[in-house]
Amino acid sequence: MPQEEQELIRCILAGSSEAFDQLISPYHDRLFNTLVHILRNSEAAEDVLQDALVQAFIKLSTYQGKSSFYTWLYRIAVNLAFSYRRRERPMISMDSQKNEFGQEPVSTLDSVDADSLRAERAALLHTAIGELPEDFRAVIVLREIDGCDYETIGEILNISPGTVRSRIHRGRLQLREKLIPLFKEHSPTT
Repeated sequence: MPQEEQELIRCILAGSSEAFDQLISPYHDRLFNTLVHILRNSEAAEDVLQDALVQAFIKLSTYQGKSSFYTWLYRIAVNLAFSYRRRERPMISMDSQKNEFGQEPVSTLDSVDADSLRAERAALLHTAIGELPEDFRAVIVLREIDGCDYETIGEILNISPGTVRSRIHRGRLQLREKLIPLFKEHSPTT
């Protein structure tokens, strides 16, 4: 653990809330983005992030330094996100959504600009990631979006690096199965 983090932790344990802000600030935005991808809802991500930060503050005395502070904080946040999803799991059928809101309008434009196409594909990817089972979604988000290595993901999720590799592989296969038909369906016709 970096010397600066050790000193900040000592200050926090001595009662400095400003030191806690300094300790978490490098991780705040990345952690929020991870939670948004796991929970698929920015308000829920903000709630879980606040809960994770409170938990980290309260439990900081139990942090032993065996893993990096970043990994320890992510583990708390990801576990809280999984708990939140289990409690808040809504059951909404796609048919009921169509019946309630109707069909989406179909564009009559012959061409699509590159930015719109890129945004649409990003939305399709985000949706497909959100439809993955929780175990696969977590490793895909941590690897592909947050850029974590296999060992760090394993520490965060408390699984072995081999399990991480397996879940990433299987998650990517499931993503491919979901995305190929979607991209064909949403590709511009020329």
